[in-house]
Amino acid sequence: MMTKKFFAVRSALLTAALAATLCGLPYVSVAAAKDAGDAASRLDKKQFHDVKVTVDNGIATLSGTVDLYAYKAEAEKRVRKANGVASVRNLIDVAGPAIPDQKLQDKLQEKLAYDRVFYGNAFNAISLSVTNGVVTLGGHALSLRSRDSALALVDYYPGVKGVVDEMQVDPVSFIDNRIRFEVYRAVYGYPMFTKYAINPAKPIRISVQNGNVGLYGNVDTQADKDVASLRANGVPGVFSVKNYLQVGNQ
Repeated sequence: MMTKKFFAVRSALLTAALAATLCGLPYVSVAAAKDAGDAASRLDKKQFHDVKVTVDNGIATLSGTVDLYAYKAEAEKRVRKANGVASVRNLIDVAGPAIPDQKLQDKLQEKLAYDRVFYGNAFNAISLSVTNGVVTLGGHALSLRSRDSALALVDYYPGVKGVVDEMQVDPVSFIDNRIRFEVYRAVYGYPMFTKYAINPAKPIRISVQNGNVGLYGNVDTQADKDVASLRANGVPGVFSVKNYLQVGNQ
């Protein structure tokens, strides 16, 4: 009797569990479809017309092509905000022109040199290199705004396939700010450096971190490089000067 009763109870429990599972399946499918629909709706823009998105267990996968790297990054940011999305796999390919690395690097360096003119561009010592269309930005940025401006410049440039941000933003300090402007006056105010002062690109870049000065950029002669160090070292409060200036086409 007990055995029959036991099997009857177990059978009822299994049946109930199976029914609950089957009832739950449509709900999960509807929820997944809803999440995918929300993610897709966030890409309802012209620049994403060749982009597809799927959502599985909270992971959104982006595929397809876009014309600019900026659109690839933007697509990921938009989908991250979708309901039910916990992470994003960005498999989007950047189409657009195929530009040789050296040519792309030269073009971007030229544009970067004139970025933030009249907004303290002399205090941005940002480096740039290109490998297989992927641009790596390094060096020092004066502020978050300067860093973001450099990133935007590269993100929206045709031919860029990817961007790696390794820039350091200089610390905010009243003392460092004073040193920056005094080194600027000491260098660019020196008569033999007038030729550099009138150039909006500011060939001599000045970076300061906790009283330590770095000089970057290009000068015409070794004498110019040496004098720039002497002028920077003469500013009160400067702990050290590292001279990374390049001479001519070196």
